[in-house]
Amino acid sequence: MPVMQLNDFSFTYPGVSHPSLKNINIEIRKNKITALIGPSGCGKSTLLRSMNRIHDLYPGNKYEGSIELLNTKTNKMENILNIKKENEFIELRQKVGMIFQKPTPFPMSIFDNVAYGLKIAGIKNKTQLEGRVEQALKDAALWREVKDRLGKSAMGLSGGQQQRLCIARAVAVKPEVILFDEPTSALDPISTGAIEELLVELKKDVSIAIVTHNMQQASRISDYTAFMYLGDLIEFDKTEHIFLNPKEKQTEDYITGRFG
Repeated sequence: MPVMQLNDFSFTYPGVSHPSLKNINIEIRKNKITALIGPSGCGKSTLLRSMNRIHDLYPGNKYEGSIELLNTKTNKMENILNIKKENEFIELRQKVGMIFQKPTPFPMSIFDNVAYGLKIAGIKNKTQLEGRVEQALKDAALWREVKDRLGKSAMGLSGGQQQRLCIARAVAVKPEVILFDEPTSALDPISTGAIEELLVELKKDVSIAIVTHNMQQASRISDYTAFMYLGDLIEFDKTEHIFLNPKEKQTEDYITGRFG
């Protein structure tokens, strides 16, 4: 069952004559990990960032088609491209969280980093905040490492810990989807392994889309894989089919290292 669905979706950056993404049709399935793979500049991150309208922080972008997100209250799909108001954007980004390539902790305490989104969502009760922060840090496999220094600056954490803190900040508000844009590319192999284990655990509660250049990572952790090239979606299928029996020659050439 899709929690998000893109239908004939195209995206054009301001001042550019041709679209960076062309007629993309893809589903993000509930409680599954979907990997977006392809060579640099093929549109993976552009597609990912469209899924929570983060491009709208800069004006002049052009969207065509639809990106539908499941409204869990009505059980109906709603087109997020119709969103216009500031409060609707805030609500969307609580439902569709984003983790970037480089960890982005706020220059504040570990506790306040995780509590930040909860406070924006209107949670003011101290006991409730403490409970939600603790649970989010446990969900991000970070609680045991930081429980005795919640008041200390998040900037003192290691790179891998900072990335897990960002994940805790995202899961604290109980999103429907989390988007990961190469979340382990700046991390060492041990931290990468910890994040991968975490993603597999997180999908029990949230749907995940991840951009990765690491095809071994895609094959290890994802349920579905989309191969993109020059703004086109070449092939989308279950990960095992993409890696073992791709339908398109371009996909096979990329998977086997003939190009890209």
